[in-house]
Amino acid sequence: MTATALELAVVVPTFNESRNVPVMVAAMDKALAGRRWEVIFVDDDSPDGTADAARAIGRTDPRVRVVQRIGRRGLSSATIEGMCATAAPFVAVIDGDMQHDETLLPKMLDALLADDSVDVAIGSRFVEGGGTGEWDRDRVAKSELATRISRKVLKADLSDPMSGFFMIRADLVRTIVPHLSAIGFKILLDILTASPKPLKFVELPYVFRTRQIGESKLDHVVAMEFLIALYDRMFGRVVPVRFVMFSAIGALGAGVHFAALWLFFRLFGYSFLTGTIVATLIAMTFNFFLNNALTYRDARLKGFRALLDGWVGFCIVCSVGAVANIGVAAFLHDVQQAQWAPSALAGIAVAAVWNFALSSRFVWGRY
Repeated sequence: MTATALELAVVVPTFNESRNVPVMVAAMDKALAGRRWEVIFVDDDSPDGTADAARAIGRTDPRVRVVQRIGRRGLSSATIEGMCATAAPFVAVIDGDMQHDETLLPKMLDALLADDSVDVAIGSRFVEGGGTGEWDRDRVAKSELATRISRKVLKADLSDPMSGFFMIRADLVRTIVPHLSAIGFKILLDILTASPKPLKFVELPYVFRTRQIGESKLDHVVAMEFLIALYDRMFGRVVPVRFVMFSAIGALGAGVHFAALWLFFRLFGYSFLTGTIVATLIAMTFNFFLNNALTYRDARLKGFRALLDGWVGFCIVCSVGAVANIGVAAFLHDVQQAQWAPSALAGIAVAAVWNFALSSRFVWGRY
């Protein structure tokens, strides 16, 4: 390694963190004094101009780089893109909200440099010397529950598997990337469970800070993404997690359909045909928007025109799926003399696979 060779890349996934960008760069400049580093802000096209704020600094500081993602969302997938966008031999991941302690970065780097057998250096809130700062009792309880669940999946003696603050050897992570699910916000858990071989890690303590600028990104959808990521690690190779979510929402849509049918047919007195048509449109609309918000959150459609086009396409795909459902069920029951329940389930299964495959391809453009 020459005197000017790059040592470390710090990946910072961001969304609406424009005011934190200059604060973070200044803090890393101080913490990593004497080290050869770069910071890569991977921004999900923040409306507050986070990418532009990073570019403004990058014009005079070549250590600051920006990856602006258009039409894609998700902390894990942003982190993956950032980790693959550097030539540095070591890559760290740190949140853009200044709640992680950047002064731990040199210690992480030293730990990896000192022992070639160590793969990952992890910032931990739960080893001696670490802490959760000013978290309230409810958040501490939720974190402890998520940690216990994660350790069951991980099957490793790691005190803080939910940590989003770590450093890893870049060549190693690039070999693991093709196996990552990129779902949710806990990329470390994804890396540790996806690695073909157990990774050796060291945990270093830090105290989680209170956010000073901006708003927290934690919400119920993020919590759901955590559960989805765990499912994907445990069962995703058998039944893809997106298909499970799509099917679950379809089941909810069936309930919406029957409720709407009862409302328009039994309560309002419309004809059964009219009630069925209205109920079908309501259920399709419900399914479309819920899938857009959850199943395809990382590729969700935005804006009136995109949503309208997506809704029309989804309704067309599902209409063909409904025809396939009826055709398969009728063929099995009337021609093959199968029982009515298995015939109906076969029709539903065919329609579900059809709707998922075509919607993924033509509505959300996933495959």
